This record gives sequence, C-alpha cells and structure tokens, in this order.
Amino acid sequence: MKAVLLYSYGDPSHLRYEETAMPKYGDNEVLVKMHATSINPIDVKIRSGAAKSRFPIEFPAILGRDLSGEVAETGGNVQGFPKGMRVMALANGTYAEYTVAKADVLAPIPDALNFEQAGALPLVTTTGTQLIERAVKPKAGQTVLVTGALGGVGRTAVHVARKHGARVLAGVRAKEKEDASKLKADEVVAIDSEEEIEHLHGLDAIADTVGGTTIQRLLKTIRKGGVLGSVLGEPEGAKKYDIRVEAFMSQPDASRLYQLAEDVARHEFSIPIARTMKLQEIQEAHRMFERGGLSGKIVLVP
Repeated sequence: MKAVLLYSYGDPSHLRYEETAMPKYGDNEVLVKMHATSINPIDVKIRSGAAKSRFPIEFPAILGRDLSGEVAETGGNVQGFPKGMRVMALANGTYAEYTVAKADVLAPIPDALNFEQAGALPLVTTTGTQLIERAVKPKAGQTVLVTGALGGVGRTAVHVARKHGARVLAGVRAKEKEDASKLKADEVVAIDSEEEIEHLHGLDAIADTVGGTTIQRLLKTIRKGGVLGSVLGEPEGAKKYDIRVEAFMSQPDASRLYQLAEDVARHEFSIPIARTMKLQEIQEAHRMFERGGLSGKIVLVP
C-alpha cells in the first residue's frame, strides 16, 4: 500500500509518500480502507519534534488521527462491522491507504455525510466535546467563554456547551467577529481587544483552545472557584488565581463521535473544509496548514 512515512523530525520535506507494508490486524481489530483523513495541529507538532516528549514515536512513523473509510477485513473476535461498512474513528496512522483500529473506537458514518465530511470530524469533535463535558462540566445557565471558537475544536465546544444549557460566549479575533456571528453563540467577543476583555468578568468557565498570551490575559475574567478547561496544558500564571484548571488529552469515544456526526448531518453545527488534497500532496498540504489563514480543514484523500 501507499502511505506517508516520516523518517526523522523536521519540516514537511521529511514526509515521504511511498510504498510500505500492509498493517497487520489482531483479533479485536479492523483493517480499514481509508477514504479520507485530515490535518490537525498535533500532526505538525509530532512531525516537527515539538511534541516528542508527550508523543514519542518510532521511525519510520505514519501520522494522522482522523479515520474515514470502509471495513476491509476484521479480526476473529470482531462482530457488527461487515465488510464495506462505512466507518470513522479517532485512531492513529491514518495518512495511508489502509490502517488498523480497535473495533471499539469505530463508529458508523451517518448516511447524510460523505467520506470527506466524516474525515474532518473525529479529532476536533471528540476534543471539543470532552473539553466541555470532561473538563469544564458547565451547569445550565452558567457562562462559558470558548476561545478560538471558529476552529474545529472551538466550534464543537460552542455547540456542546449550548446543548448543556450554558450561556456561551464565542471568543475570536476582532476581524473574525462577523464570521463567528453564525455560530449560534449567545455573544461574540474579540479576545484580541483589551477593551472587550475589560468588559468580561465573573465568567463561570473558559474552554480554551488558543493558549499563549491570550489565555494569560483572560485568566482574570474567571470568577473565584471557576474553571479553566484547556486542550493545551496549564497556562503559565494560572496558579495565582483561585480557579480550577482542567487540562486533558482527548480519548476515543465511538458513541459520542457518532452523535456529533449526526448533529453535523442535521446542520446543527459544522466543521468546514477549506481544501481537499491528495495524500501524495502531503508536503504542500502541511506547508499550507502551517501558513495558516484557512477558513476550514485540509482533508486528505488517498
């Protein structure tokens, strides 16, 4: 099969699209013929070596977390996944024509979604949901600020927090406020504006997807005993505030992923796709991703 192999840490030129052996699957695993995956920030951090302390890998490695494809073969203990079934998952090694995943992480793709649409969902929707449901845990009526609300994780967090009855503020850059008005949040806030930050106070929680100096400026807006949920670890300076910090790493959740995909299929929220590119264009796709400025995800198809 063809796959993208990473032989050493570095820039996108270290990603090589070439022939490699088919992956082996065990009794509780499924061999999936890939139809789509997408690029996430963690892929770039692993490729560059920036995340090697948290996510060590053995070379050559196949990156990619989003799985969208069809069942090719199943292990002896696997039931309920007939050959040809359309499936998606938060998995590993998805920059390839075939990959292997444990059966319990696989979810069916809703009929209304195509492979490319499904390929944009697993990591960002799982992370955004767990940011709200496992880290922030808002009660109905509480006010939650979601930073980076136009990103895939942020869009999901806005949607899920609203489903839990929270009053949701979408935190974006000033130039993004018009686009963010379509998110169905209760209010849109420019979190790169000191003037708008000054009007924020007594927040019950912040669900942070941005980190850096932005979250450091926002810590003062959380009430005493409030919560900071973060996908980027505990920010510097958080300990001097009387708040609870919940930093976490997302874990596969097949049933929740299916529910979120159904919400997308019903147009309750969306994860936009900016570009669809061939897997063999991986170097250019990573360069484009790192340049930024895209209004959606880059989906890769074999």
